[in-house]
Formats: sequence, structure tokens, C-alpha cells
Amino acid sequence: MIEPLLLTTARVSTFFGSQRLTGASGFFFERDTRLYLVTNRHVLIDTPSRHLPDRIEIEVHTDADNLTRSAVLSVLLYRDGKSIWHQGQDAAGEIDVAVIELDRAALPAAVALRCFTPAHLVHSLQEVEVGTPLLVVGFPMGFHDTLHHLPVVRQAVIASSFGLRFQGQGFFLTDARTHRGTSGAPVVMRDADGDERLPWKLLGVHSARLDMSGGDMRAEESLGLNCAWYADILLTLTTGNHAR
Repeated sequence: MIEPLLLTTARVSTFFGSQRLTGASGFFFERDTRLYLVTNRHVLIDTPSRHLPDRIEIEVHTDADNLTRSAVLSVLLYRDGKSIWHQGQDAAGEIDVAVIELDRAALPAAVALRCFTPAHLVHSLQEVEVGTPLLVVGFPMGFHDTLHHLPVVRQAVIASSFGLRFQGQGFFLTDARTHRGTSGAPVVMRDADGDERLPWKLLGVHSARLDMSGGDMRAEESLGLNCAWYADILLTLTTGNHAR
């Protein structure tokens, strides 16, 4: 049997017209009857680097019994000149998390995926201790099981107090080896007493390696620390009146 966690995450490719730009990760989140793809905001737009895609493609499974079968779903990012994706913001500024509502009618009839829900979120920051083992599920540098269209996982631990927003920002730190392409990956903790169908807590959304002041890449590599935005922002982004 395939672990359901691996079916929560999809490979995301960004495009400008027919030109492929970058690869990233994303995961599925369901609230009530609505289905969303979650990824980083910088995957969908990053003005300083002139990364301005107008659509994305995500790969989904079409047969739960034969994972070699898949389909590609193309999703436009703008309609009538306005973005259809929504990003988070709080008192400290912009949050590097974005959601796109997916049209279920556009999905294959036999689509095989698993979704996180509000029940998978942590209800109290004190529930999680520093040093807690985690997994980061994604597509580092696009690497994955190309036959079965499945992501890979990286082991991580919580590297800052989960009960405190690191330096006042809406993220916590993880200690893990990560690469480009992991942007937008779910950061999860095992929950043996939780949902039997998906026994994981969704703690955060992986964003990037910690940006060192001065741009010293050697120092950044030596630290091996990453930013993960708290996943509870998804409750705001998936309400009836989306926050921008």
C-alpha cells in the first residue's frame, strides 16, 4: 500500500505562456467541500527576480491502484487581469504562503489524492517542542519517483521555539537539508492518535533556507536552517472572504 502522505503533495511547474520557468512543490488542503493547492507565494510571483508566471501545471494520479498513471492539470493564475490565488499577510508583513482554489470538475474522474484539513492543524503552539522530528515532503530540484509520480521526503527537526514566532515573523525554523524545488512543501509531524487515514499534523509550509544578511552563501550552507511558515494561515486563506 502507498503511504497516504505521499499523495498529499504534487509537483508544481510554473509557466509564462508555453515557456516553462521553474519547478516547485505544493500540497492539497480541503475545507468543507472546497479543494485548494497550497504553495509559496514566491512560486507564483517574485517581482525582484522578475519571476512572473501566468499559469501553473500540477501532476495528479488518475488510478489509485496503478500510480504510473497520471494527468497534468493546467491552472491559470489570472482572470480578467486579477489573480485567482490568494496570499497571506499579518501585522509583521507578507507571508510566503499562497492558495489557489481548484475546480473539482477539471480533475480526472478517478483522481487519487489525499488532502490535509483544518483537523490536521495544531491548535496550540505549546503542543510542539523544539527538537521534534518532522518530515518535509516535496520535489527537491525536481527529483522524484518519475515512474510512480511520487515525491520524496527529508527528515527535519524543529530548530526554534514553536511557541514563538521567530524574530517576530510568521515562521519557525527547521534543521534539514533542503534544495530548490522544495518550496511549498508541507512540513509535518507524526500524529499516531489523529486521523487514521492521514496520521500527520500539518505544522508549516516550507519556504526557503534561512536568508543570511549580507548574502554569504557559505554561511547559509553551513547553518542548514530553513523557514517554515505556520500552517494556521490556511484558515484565513480558505475562509469565504479571502485575505490578501
